[in-house]
Amino acid sequence: MTGQGHTHGHAEDHSAGHAHGSGRDHGPAHSHGRGRGHGHPRGRGRGHHHHHHGERIDSALEGSAEGLRTLWFSFAVLAATTVVQAVIAALSGSVALLGDTVHNATDALTALPLALAFVLGRRAATRRYTYGFGRAEDLAGVFVVLVIAVSAAFAGYEAVRRLLDPQDVTHLPAVAAAGLVGFAGNEWVARARIRTGRRIGSAALVADGLHARTDGFTSLAVLLGAGGAALGWRYADPLVGLVITGAILLVLRGAAREIWHRLMDAVDPALVDAAEHALSHVEGVRAVGAVRMRWIGHALRAETSVEVDPGLTVVQAHTVAVSAEHALLHAVPRLTGATVHIDHAGAAGQDPHAPLDHHFAR
Repeated sequence: MTGQGHTHGHAEDHSAGHAHGSGRDHGPAHSHGRGRGHGHPRGRGRGHHHHHHGERIDSALEGSAEGLRTLWFSFAVLAATTVVQAVIAALSGSVALLGDTVHNATDALTALPLALAFVLGRRAATRRYTYGFGRAEDLAGVFVVLVIAVSAAFAGYEAVRRLLDPQDVTHLPAVAAAGLVGFAGNEWVARARIRTGRRIGSAALVADGLHARTDGFTSLAVLLGAGGAALGWRYADPLVGLVITGAILLVLRGAAREIWHRLMDAVDPALVDAAEHALSHVEGVRAVGAVRMRWIGHALRAETSVEVDPGLTVVQAHTVAVSAEHALLHAVPRLTGATVHIDHAGAAGQDPHAPLDHHFAR
């Protein structure tokens, strides 16, 4: 049975789909993964699959647009916050406020690579980049992690330097006010980024939102430094700077872990469970093979194999594959396409995959 790949316009691509892995899912494959490239006109799907797949592709594009709006909003808010804090930090000499200002500035700048990734991710797939450009989002996430690391190093350095050479902090009421401004701006941005990131499935945007949230709480720590300085304790300000550095490092750990998961194609095991459950209830499916998923930007792609009756005709087996993919699209959030491999047990004593054994010789 030849594999049938349904692209965006449902043009037939008769090529066998072989996913060479430990599960050896070989044989005919059926894919409804639909992109916006390769010259296929929009809106020529067939039957009930058109509305479902089209809505998911449109949802992914709308997600990118929403992500862009959130990024530009956060850039504007944090840029304004940074300007206010930078002026007061320069006047007061507060190293705690300086660290918070630098961190807010770098957080504002991380919006730029993320915005670029969202724009790039909307480009159509090509013959070289067959899955599209969604992974640019993960690369932007790497940049975000690096920026967080640099800001932590700078804040820590300044705090240690001021501990070794304490200096008086002036304009304490303004420093305290700047801390409140930093908290308000970061919390506003954090809520927008996290809410949008979770809605559109963007790990990088969520990581950046968590980063901004921690920035908000570290901005409140500036108040402690100002309070200690008002009481005459010269070490209060640099010690708060060290606390802020520690908070930045905690954000760095969480953001790095999230981006690592995306780069390594990790998914929530609950999604795999949901997919296996849905496939097991499809009429005509005797057994479910390996289920693999990966994020491409903020959309999911899946591959799986299902075992069917070897007596089915090509048309009947293809119908099972279509039903299986349809079930996956309903069961797995943000799934935009799946390759369903049709398999069968074979006659007694025969392995239908025997011709491929030499590819897996150890």
